[in-house]
Order: sequence, then C-alpha cells, then structure tokens
Amino acid sequence: MNRLLPLLAVLAPLAASAQQDSGGYNRALAAFNAGDLDTAAPLFFQASEAGGDAQTQGKAEYFLAQSLAKKGLPVAAFISYAAIVNAGPSHPSYLKAVEGLVDMQQQLDEQNLIPSILNQAYSDEVRDQWVTLPKEVLARINYLVGTVSQRRMRFEEARALLEAVPKDSRVYAKARYLLGVVLADPRFPGRPGEGEALDKEALSAFTVALSSKEPQVELKATQHLALIGLGRLHYRRGEYAEATAAYERVPRYTRYWDQALFENGFARFQNEDFGGALGSLQALHAPQFAGAFQPESWILKSTVYYYSCLYDEVKTTLAAFDDLYGPMAKQLEPFTAEDADLIQAYNLVAAENRRLPRPVYLWLRNNERIREVMRVLARVDQEKRELSSGPWRGTPLATQTVASLEEIRGTLLQVGGTLARSRIREAADNLRTFSDQAEIIRVQTALDEKDLLQAGLDQKTLLTRQSLYRPKMPGAAWNYWKFQGEFWIDEIGYYQYTLKRGCPAKTADAQQP
Repeated sequence: MNRLLPLLAVLAPLAASAQQDSGGYNRALAAFNAGDLDTAAPLFFQASEAGGDAQTQGKAEYFLAQSLAKKGLPVAAFISYAAIVNAGPSHPSYLKAVEGLVDMQQQLDEQNLIPSILNQAYSDEVRDQWVTLPKEVLARINYLVGTVSQRRMRFEEARALLEAVPKDSRVYAKARYLLGVVLADPRFPGRPGEGEALDKEALSAFTVALSSKEPQVELKATQHLALIGLGRLHYRRGEYAEATAAYERVPRYTRYWDQALFENGFARFQNEDFGGALGSLQALHAPQFAGAFQPESWILKSTVYYYSCLYDEVKTTLAAFDDLYGPMAKQLEPFTAEDADLIQAYNLVAAENRRLPRPVYLWLRNNERIREVMRVLARVDQEKRELSSGPWRGTPLATQTVASLEEIRGTLLQVGGTLARSRIREAADNLRTFSDQAEIIRVQTALDEKDLLQAGLDQKTLLTRQSLYRPKMPGAAWNYWKFQGEFWIDEIGYYQYTLKRGCPAKTADAQQP
C-alpha cells in the first residue's frame, strides 16, 4: 500500500486539474449557448491553454474560434480555425475548423492566405475526410485551391479541382470561368496536339459562366471576365470578328470595360477594321480614362496609322506617347531594384500617392489581390482596436489575440509588398518594351517616307484626292454624329473612324508573286 502513495500523490493534482479544466469549459459552453460571448470567449481561451484533457482542450479551441466569429472578429477567428487545421486531422474539431475557415474566407473575401492554407492542408491523407464536409463547403474549397493551382501553373490539378465544383454551388460560375482560363492557356499540357479539343472545352466553360443565374458569388463581374476570356480565346485562334463581338458585350463603364476596349482595338486591327480599332482607342483615350495606365494602346494607335501610311499621324501619336509615358519611366527607376524593401513597396501603393506616377499608382491599386490585402489589413487594424478597448481589454485572451493579429499583419504586408514590387517592375518593363517598339515604328516610318520621296511620290496630293465617307451604320436604330472634339458620356465607346490611305497603289507587276 505504501508503494502506491507516491503515485496517488501525483495523480490527485492531475485529476483535480482536469476537473477544473472541464468545469471552466462547461461554464464557457453554457455562456456561449446563452449568447454571452463576452464571458464565454475568455473561459474557452483559459480551457484551451490549460493543457489538460486533449478532447476538452480541442473543443475549447474550436468554440473560441466560434466565439470570435460570432463576436464579429473574422480575422481573429480565421487565425484560430487555421491553427486547428494546421494541427492536422487528429484534432477533435478538425473538420469543423475546416468548415469555419471556409466561412471566414467567404466573409472576408480573402484570396491570399486562406486559399494557401487550404491548399497546403488538402493532402491525400485527409481527402477521404474532406469529402464528408457539407457540399457547398467542399465546392468552395475546390474552387479556392483551384485558384492556387492555376496561379502556380499546375494546370491539370486546377482543372480537376474546378471541374469538381457542382452546378448547384454558389461559386459554380466563378469555377467555370477559371476553368475556361485554365483550358485556354497556351501552356496547358497537351497543346498543340489537343489544342482544338481544349479550346472547345474552354469555350463551353465560358459559355456556362455567361449563362449562369443567381444566386452566384459576384456573378456580374464573373460574367464580364468570362466575356474577356472568350474574346481572348477567339483572338488567339485568329477569329477576330468573334473576339470583337465578345469584347463589345462587356457593359460600358463597368470595372473591366477599359480592358475590353483595349483588347477590342487589337481584334479590330487584326480584322483589318482600322477605323474600328481607332474608335476603340478613341474611347480609351477619352478624359474619363485620363488616369489609366495603357501605354500599349498608343503603340497600337501608331501601328494602325502606320499600316495606313499616315505618317504624320504616326509621328503625332508617338510624340503623345513620349510626352505621357516618358517621364513615368524615369519616375519608376528608383523603385525597381532587386533588393527593394517589401514594406516600402507596399506603402507606395497603400499610402496616399506622392511618389509614383498617378496612372501607375491607380493601376497598382486596381490589382485585385493588392486590393484584397489592403482590405484585410484594414480589418486587422480594426479588430486590434476593438480588442484593445472592448470588454476583454487587458485579458490574456486579448493580449494573445492582438499578438496573433500583428503576426498576420506582418505576413499580409509581405504578401502585399511582393505583389506591389512585382507590379511596379512590370510597369517599368512595359514602359521599356513599348518605348523600344515606338522607336522601331519611328525609324521604319522615316525609312518609308524616304522611299516615297526617292520614288517621287507626292503623298499629300494622294491624300487630297481621297474623300472621307461616313462609316457604315450598324443598323436602322443608329445615328451618325460627327466628332467635334467633345467627349459626351453617352457617346464614348461608340466611335468609328474612317481613314484615308496614304500608301501608293501597287502596280500590277508589283503584285505578281
């Protein structure tokens, strides 16, 4: 009997501690069920930190996350759910935490951290367990992990995940759109041998997204993106008229309209509709788009004029490009170094603009992922203020949660800085590339003018002999108005040029092969 006394002396405090932990958890659960979150959350936190019974501790961690979510602290809740998910399937609340994490992603519309966490957790080991999740939760997981796979160019994996999203899911339209993007990507395995079949499937995916009905997440924006995706698919296939039809279905003044105008200019140019191409660019260069970063649009405009041998207009357009974008290239030089600080790069975008060219600044801030970082960071700061001044002020729960929020804040700043630095370099590279193209066009124009002069051809006389006619009317419901230098809001997007042609007619001998 005496040999048992030391053992009993150790077990007795442990048993007492376990009863104490269980009692705290039960009081927390009673308060939670009664809607008293201010009382429940600190008790759940205490039970989760006590290190007693693993089942009780695991449940306390889950209900703490639930309490934070119900309290209107979705970032703090996402951190708690993520900790459980990262602990692995042995955690007693693992699947519930996965579901909670997906709910917080939806609430926050967070596209950077949570999809990456789900992607890392979605392994072969847990796949059989995850299929038991509610149908909509699993659909959202497949979509979110599919976005990660697409960004990392794991196209076949992305395809399988996106095709697994069922028709009755609220992210079905988004999944179909992204599936179309994946299948249409020239880097998708199997091209060019399977290119025709892949294009057909991509076309079908875009069409399904366009025909989807509410309720869907961000349906209108998704359908506008699907129209651009459809236009790009037709353009790559050389189906320029079909590409133009898709681009022109993007509604005027919606978020992606300027991109549709720009790409439609290329489609019309390739379809030898030079007047239509200039019409799209005329809309894009209206005062309403004065802050747009579209350097390539000026190169396209000069190219259209070049193909029509309108060399004065070529030079005028290139001069406008130089005036507008030449200074921007110099302004960007200090921010493109390989070792540029990520936090400083993010602050260039997030803070009120004082150093970047305004079109570049707006282009950076319009990036969807950068905007999401900014939005979630604002939410993090709000939750930190609420925890520091609310009913949990000064408690261990508030102290640790604020510390966790600060860690997430640091991670988001790194993500935002990486995105911002990459986009700044992209802007600088674009300016460099298009400046080089402008110089090539400028030199070729000078050479062609020299050829005309040496051939004794008077281009001005050639142009004077030509007449300008009204553009062809699309239908009986359309009216013709001559553009007189004023941009009226109800006319932007409906411009059509008619052009003279300054190229000398080819002789019959010159036309022989």
